[in-house]
Amino acid sequence: MISPLDEAMMREALAEARIALEEGEIPVGAVVTLGGAIVARAHNERERSADPTAHAEVLALRRAAQAIGSRRLSEATLYVTLEPCAMCGGAIVASRLGRLVFGAWDPARGCAGSLYRLTEDPAFDWTCPAEGGVLAEECAALLARPVFSGGEG
Repeated sequence: MISPLDEAMMREALAEARIALEEGEIPVGAVVTLGGAIVARAHNERERSADPTAHAEVLALRRAAQAIGSRRLSEATLYVTLEPCAMCGGAIVASRLGRLVFGAWDPARGCAGSLYRLTEDPAFDWTCPAEGGVLAEECAALLARPVFSGGEG
């Protein structure tokens, strides 16, 4: 069941995704909360930074760890507009994240329920519960828009 906090935080992640779209990035946004307060926010920066690992989730987790002064985010929740890929799922496990909430499902690359449940695989020494589909239609609609191309339309 979607809580009012989950919906509000997903709207914050959507705001980050819109920034990514304006910057010519794939519109994925993320926020990390601790005790219901945002401690980090990010959006995709792969094109701008020429960094294939600059996914919204990875950047948000890095910023959250810096903000709280610990690599362990066991009390934190990550809200992201698109189901995480394998790389981001690995970062979620490595950060010992407490909870994952995502919007749109990614049947092609999703590793939090679509193709695989990496964040909940008991083979790892840490698992993170994942809940998908929060504001899924809004998140998917933003992803369906053409990426802004810097003045070409």
